[in-house]
Parts: sequence; structure tokens; C-alpha cells
Amino acid sequence: MAANQLVPVILAGGIGSRLWPLSRELFPKQFHRLLGEHSLLQATVLRARAASDAAPIILCNEQHRFLVAEQCRQVGVAWEHIVLEPEARSTAPAIALAAELVAQRDPAAQLLVLSSDHLIEPLEQFVAAVSVAQDSAAQGSLVTFGVVPTSAETGYGYIQAGAENEALAIETAYPVRAFVEKPDEASAQQYVASGQHLWNSGMFVMGAKDYLRELSEYAPDIASAVAESIAHGAHDLDFYRPSAAFATAPALSIDYAVMEPTKRAMVVPTKFSWADIGSWDALREASGQDAQGNSLHGDVIAVGTENTYVNAQDRLVTTLGVSDLVVVETSDAVLVADRSQSHKVKDIVERLQKAGRSEFHSHKLIYRPWGSFESVGVGERYQVKRITVDPGASLSMQKHFHRAEHWIVVNGTAEVTCDDRVFMLNENESTYIPVGSRHRLVNPGKLPLELIEVQVGSYLGEDDIVRFDDVYGRAPDSPSD
Repeated sequence: MAANQLVPVILAGGIGSRLWPLSRELFPKQFHRLLGEHSLLQATVLRARAASDAAPIILCNEQHRFLVAEQCRQVGVAWEHIVLEPEARSTAPAIALAAELVAQRDPAAQLLVLSSDHLIEPLEQFVAAVSVAQDSAAQGSLVTFGVVPTSAETGYGYIQAGAENEALAIETAYPVRAFVEKPDEASAQQYVASGQHLWNSGMFVMGAKDYLRELSEYAPDIASAVAESIAHGAHDLDFYRPSAAFATAPALSIDYAVMEPTKRAMVVPTKFSWADIGSWDALREASGQDAQGNSLHGDVIAVGTENTYVNAQDRLVTTLGVSDLVVVETSDAVLVADRSQSHKVKDIVERLQKAGRSEFHSHKLIYRPWGSFESVGVGERYQVKRITVDPGASLSMQKHFHRAEHWIVVNGTAEVTCDDRVFMLNENESTYIPVGSRHRLVNPGKLPLELIEVQVGSYLGEDDIVRFDDVYGRAPDSPSD
């Protein structure tokens, strides 16, 4: 293996709209446990740790920063940087942020670029392919991984590799002849039959300085914008914030910006099982099926049902005499789709977004850096929430202009500040927070604090807030984090 340090770079900025209603803007698919005990992000972080001892750099947006940090802590993985993209600008600028940070401290270091929403097995084959890619990258190549296709997929891009009529060997680096867009069915069948076309996995190994050099040649606007954003960036608690100059970078993928025009592109054919979880039907295939071709998750009763995916999150879901469907139930929305149309779920999400519907943005259960809250009832001038505060965590000192709050402790112990009073509440005790009072809630215990909050007032929006003191560095009037 090449001696250069290998730094994992994990792209975690998407919202996974094609997995709505489970995936939402504030809690997208990479943070869900869709398969197994770990979320897709956690599985990626652990996969990266198997390939490299270096701490990863994780790129995400502002809204997800505490989710990223908490999920890494849950699996015991420390990070070098959690980089907060000021604006989504696709993969070429995002990877350049990591490359700049790495190159500043170690010009010889290599990057292992991974998406946060892939499924890959077995781990040993992945690690072996990374080692081969490192050796090629040590010679100045920009290396991607091509998965040997097992079917004529039209939802994936393809890479044509090697010399004409050359048989490709597994875990050997070959020059890239062409990147091919998602094909039609006939073309996909030709690609599979050729033996020289591989699925484009969207994963890479390359020297940080090598990537920046090629980016400067083929996409100089991106290179200069990213360099400026790092030059004026700053650390904020556990996070790194590039400056707003990043938003001036053209939004281009790494394939368009660098990999297609460069003369240094190489590809390593692999045979590990790889899936880009980009639709409910893809998740059904990855989940495994019963004798009737069904993949059932949660409280489900399926009678006379075939080739159907059902995911029940909150309630009993029953199906009768149906086939080839996707049914996904959450506490506030239900999706019923033909399996063949499941890749078009993003069309529904776009309608929800245009209509300003909350179901686009968030679930009823919303995570915060201190815990979570869930809306359990809403009416004229009132709202009821179930609040969970993690051990040792604290909400900000804050006040509201339009609502009063009643707090009832269900489990645990609460330390309450209300104006100039500080007092304790135990299980089955309650208190009242008047309109305009400065207040704070703290969990001083070692177990989660659970309470019911009843809000009463003329306006109950999350943006009715002024923060006076916040250990998480949030804006005084920020409602979204």
C-alpha cells in the first residue's frame, strides 16, 4: 500500500427526497437506520475507519451539523473536521473544501471520497479495492471505483475502462475511456454484455494536491472560490465554517468538473455488493424479500400481497390483494406508489415544498442538539409537545413574545430557570412560564428528562424565540436548530 496518509472525506449534505416520507429536509435518509443497527452515515464512517486510521472530514449543511456530530459519537468515531457548506454546490466544490484543508497540513495526503448513503458488502473487498486505488493515486492518478454490473441498470451511470476489447481484471487500475450517462434499457444491456462498462460508484481515491491541481486547470472558478472560502473560514465549536465565497463556486459534480476532462482518471473494477439507495424500490432490493417477494418492516399484516415493500413507522399497516407497491407510513404522512414509479417520489416532494407544507421540512419528531421534541396535539391557540432532554443537556436561556408554557415532568428531574427563580421539578410536578419570561430548562441527571409542554397563545411558531445564552452557538432568533 502507498505510504501516504489516507483521509476519508464523507459527503453528507443531501436531503434524500426520493425516500420521502421517511426522509425529510431536517432528517434525511443518511441519518436513518434503514438496514441494520447503524444509520447509513454511521455505516459509512465505520467503513472508512476500516480502510484508514485517519479521522474523517465530513461535509454537511448547517441544519444537520449536530446530527452528524451525535451520530459519530454514538459509534465512537472522532472527526478531523465537520465542514458546514454555506450553500449546496454539488460534489466538485465540496470535495475541494476537504482537499484544501488536508493539503494545508499534509501536501502528500490522499483523499478517500465516499457518499454517506451507499451500501457496500463485504467490507474486506472494499478495503482491498481502496489499497489498489491508493497505489495508483500515489502515481498522480485520480482513481474512481467501478462496480462490475450484475444487471442492466438504467438508474446508474457507467464507466468505460481499459483498452478496446481488453478483459478487465478485478482490483486492477485501468485508464478511464469514457463516463457514460444513465442509459436506456437497450444501451444498458449492451454495456453489461461488453464486459468493459462498470457502474459509476461515485467514490474516489486521489491526492489532495493532485485534485486541486486538476480542478484549477479544468474548473478554475471552483478552485478560486473554494480557496478564498478556506482562506477566510473559521472554526465554530466542533465545526468548520468556510466563508460565503463558497457560494460563488459553480455547482458542478466532480465527474463533469474534473473526472471527464482530466487525462489522469483511472478506475478500479470491484465486485463488492454496492447499492446507491436512491429509491424505495432500491431499498426493497437491498432489504431482502420473503417467499412472496415482499419486504415488510414494522407492524405489517400482508394478505395476498406480492412483490411489495411496506414500511410502517407509527401504526399498523395492512395490505390485501395487491402487488408491486411501495407503502410507507409515518406519523404524519403515507406514501402509496407503484414500484416502477418509486424513483419519482421527488415530484411529490417538490409539490409539498412549493405549497409550503411542513411535511416537506420535518417530521413530528424533531431533533435538537439537546434532545428532541414531538408535537402530539395542535388546536386553536394551543399546542402540546413531548420533550426529551438528554442527560446533562441544557436548552438556551430564552423568551417568547406570544405564548406561555406549562411544563409537566413525566420522567427524570428538571432544573428550571424562570426570570430570577431557579428551582427543581421532579416526576409528576409542573410549572408555568408566563409570556415574556426569560427561562431555561436543564437536565442535571444521568437519565433522559421527559416532560409534556402545553403552549398557549396567539402565535405558536418556532420562530417566536429570542435566545440570550446558548451553549450550542445558535443565532438568537434561529428557529431551525
